[in-house]
Amino acid sequence: MESARDDAVAHGWVYRINISRGGVPKLPVASAVVTAEGLVGDGHNDERSHGGPPRAVCLYTLEQIERLAAEGHPIYPGATGENVTLSGIPLELLTPGAQVEIGAKTLLEITRYTTPCETIAGAFIMGDFTRIAHKLHPGESRVYARVARGGEIHTGDAVAVWTANEGDRA
Repeated sequence: MESARDDAVAHGWVYRINISRGGVPKLPVASAVVTAEGLVGDGHNDERSHGGPPRAVCLYTLEQIERLAAEGHPIYPGATGENVTLSGIPLELLTPGAQVEIGAKTLLEITRYTTPCETIAGAFIMGDFTRIAHKLHPGESRVYARVARGGEIHTGDAVAVWTANEGDRA
């Protein structure tokens, strides 16, 4: 499935969609419905720190997961709780204000970098979950997004990204 727009700064695809009833790892599903609250069927053990409209969807890239695994971390898609593992999208483009279109309908807007917590310690050497803390390692964090336009997403869907200064796509 191609993006309807060709003016994006990057194009990639959905490598994996991940959900859980709460906690990590989040496990793969072939598709999911995305609403203002996040992926239907996905839950959180700590709703003060996770979920809600500004943190509806957590995104990370396969390439960053592979870089961390090459350092020796036992990380894999879903291990750090991301809902959507993207491929072909440079992580440095996923900054607050950037827009991410998944498939032909779903549009997300990056709201902030995530703050890692001890629940993802198992994905890192010696439990050092701060390895992906934005304050310590800028450009290596997962990101949260709000849902500007919901829809159904599928593994393999096309992904397009517009940076914050590219203008509003909603």
